[in-house]
Amino acid sequence: MIGNKCVVAIIPARGGSKGIPRKNIKNLNGKPLIAYTIEEALKSKYVDRVIVSTEDLEIAEISKSFGAEVPFFRPKELAQDDTPGIEPIIHAINYLLNDENYNFDYVMCLQCTSPLRNSKQIDEAILEMYNKDADSAVSVCESEVNPYWMKVIKNGKMVDYLNDNKFYARRQDLPIVYRLNGAIYIAKVGIILKNKNWYTDNTVPIIMDKISSVDIDDEIDFKFAEFILKQGADNYGKII
Repeated sequence: MIGNKCVVAIIPARGGSKGIPRKNIKNLNGKPLIAYTIEEALKSKYVDRVIVSTEDLEIAEISKSFGAEVPFFRPKELAQDDTPGIEPIIHAINYLLNDENYNFDYVMCLQCTSPLRNSKQIDEAILEMYNKDADSAVSVCESEVNPYWMKVIKNGKMVDYLNDNKFYARRQDLPIVYRLNGAIYIAKVGIILKNKNWYTDNTVPIIMDKISSVDIDDEIDFKFAEFILKQGADNYGKII
């Protein structure tokens, strides 16, 4: 809790991942991938409950063994390849409000695929949203590819992606741009139920570094995250 605001963290973890089979519980440097997110969420100073949303019995048991709650099973129709990411969050909110009669103010989504995101960053997001009375906060990192140097191909010719008639000869002169990194989403419960979206005109950014922004989508990402973990936190900065 922060001030008088109750915070619930939801960790979506379905069993049917395609890129890496059983990805969410695949062993990453000695423990299941999902464990990293559960452990950091439990360390938070402000998160009141850490809940895993899954349709999978094995994921549920592993999640509970690392300290997370699994008070419900997600309907299988909300655990498909084409299920919008916001739907399991809305389902969890409605379960807590209607089935448990549990009222809370902020809902946070922490994806398993960001194992290097830490509790300090989780707390920073909550604090930033609370202090600025924002509708939501979303984590970002500096983009590795700048759109001012991007091109599209039209009629076999290269054309600037951004048609603003500006030319930047040096990387150092480019405007800094940010991309979503998928690590942290937090919003007022009412905003999610009303908009079914994390973004409003009152969404604030949580800027994260490159290493903690690692997002595991395929085997290469998995191996990279494993490499970083083997180096140890003190050596993160020496890698990049």
